[in-house]
Amino acid sequence: MKKRLVAAMVLSVGLLIAGCGNQGAATSDSSNKSKESSTNSNQPVKIVAVGSTALQPLVDAAKDQFISENPNYTISVQGGGSGTGLSQVSDGAVTIGNSDVFAEEKSGVDASKLVDHRVAVVGMGPVVNKEVGVKNISKQELIDIFTGKTKNWKELGGKDQEIAVINRPSGSGTRATFEKWGLDGATAVQSQEQDSSGTVRQIVAQTPGAISYLAFSYMDDSTLALSIDDVKPTEENVADNSWKIWSYEHMYTKGQPDDDVKIFLDFMLTDDVQEGVVKELGYLPITSMKVERDVSGTITKK
Repeated sequence: MKKRLVAAMVLSVGLLIAGCGNQGAATSDSSNKSKESSTNSNQPVKIVAVGSTALQPLVDAAKDQFISENPNYTISVQGGGSGTGLSQVSDGAVTIGNSDVFAEEKSGVDASKLVDHRVAVVGMGPVVNKEVGVKNISKQELIDIFTGKTKNWKELGGKDQEIAVINRPSGSGTRATFEKWGLDGATAVQSQEQDSSGTVRQIVAQTPGAISYLAFSYMDDSTLALSIDDVKPTEENVADNSWKIWSYEHMYTKGQPDDDVKIFLDFMLTDDVQEGVVKELGYLPITSMKVERDVSGTITKK
């Protein structure tokens, strides 16, 4: 009887020791996994975002703020136009394709393979050299200017000065948006083309009689932004669709983004960005819009 009791006690102690050992191993495994996870979170992350020059200033400003809090990230932001951004992200050549237009609107791009991340809204409008003598035109007059029917500012009550149209390349999302919503789908006359919004602004400012179009984020006192049918190009007018020349700013990924990329995309929608640099740079926060517009142009109130 005593031998059995002693044996039982020995067995119990052995099991207790084994259990402690296993618990220690489990704790060690958990600690190692935690340490591994922490180490992975500090691994270098490289993101390349290419495309829309209208969206470029916003992504540039946001990534600087993001990197200051996440120094393991390297984020490169480049222009080239929405068509370039959509093509390159579709081909897997870049991480993010920045675009002013829906991927479905670009031929040669398989939109079904891309995931849309809308980060802001941008208004766009016609800008002219400050000396043309015109501040407000009708939409039909705008169409007539860009299709070459109206050739002199005096026809619109301005100076006796030839109109110089500065256009954007065919791959430009700004051009696609302007032609769709500003020109009712008409194709602008062949003229000098410039890819960079900053260059367009400079040329219009320095060229007598010049007219082009820019995102609100590029408008400043060096040029004059025209009103259309007495509606001014303001954020308030974009928000309720009184000013119809606007687009979403899209950041497309090929498929669902990796966790590291998603962290940056989620950051773009935080209050720090939406209420900060989005407004400071002349964009509209997504939450400020009173309407929504789909790829077919259908407007619904929010």
